[in-house]
Amino acid sequence: MHATSSRPVPDAPRFAMDAHLCVLANRWGTRRAVGTFFAVISRLGDGVFWYSLMLVLALLGGMHGLYAAMHMAATGLVALLLYRVLKRYTRRPRPFRTCPGVIAHLPPLDEFSFPSGHTLQAVGFTIVALAWFPALAPLLLPFTALIAASRVILGLHYPSDVLAAIVIGSGLGTLSLWLVSGVLPLG
Repeated sequence: MHATSSRPVPDAPRFAMDAHLCVLANRWGTRRAVGTFFAVISRLGDGVFWYSLMLVLALLGGMHGLYAAMHMAATGLVALLLYRVLKRYTRRPRPFRTCPGVIAHLPPLDEFSFPSGHTLQAVGFTIVALAWFPALAPLLLPFTALIAASRVILGLHYPSDVLAAIVIGSGLGTLSLWLVSGVLPLG
């Protein structure tokens, strides 16, 4: 676990609410079973789950599955590049570094908080995968929601980081569907 720094969170009301929600969620994560569960979810969201899903679709889904996996991979690559640029531009410190009472239950993959890359990727992947295989909704929708929640509970992101990532990931996934709609046979 990473210690909290002494730098205060800005006092503006929007930051105060974000920080307050972050502290509340992070406290819930101090329960051993809760923290362990969300740590596993978060680690699966590092890519293991998504790459495994793409591999299964490509191997077992015929040409349809191969197209879906390629579409997911391309969308994921754009999402990766996009959130890295956004993190470098915004340079928002992670909550465990600036918000008293928040601890990181896992080490972060990078230095900055905004937006949540895990959430952005999960939302983008889910939108694309469901366009190709709607029957995956009972698996992917709850998993994506758990990834988003895990990022705040584990002290790695503010709720606004996650909400912004949901919006960006939704836009990216939708845009990718629009771009391939006349080229690849979706659904």
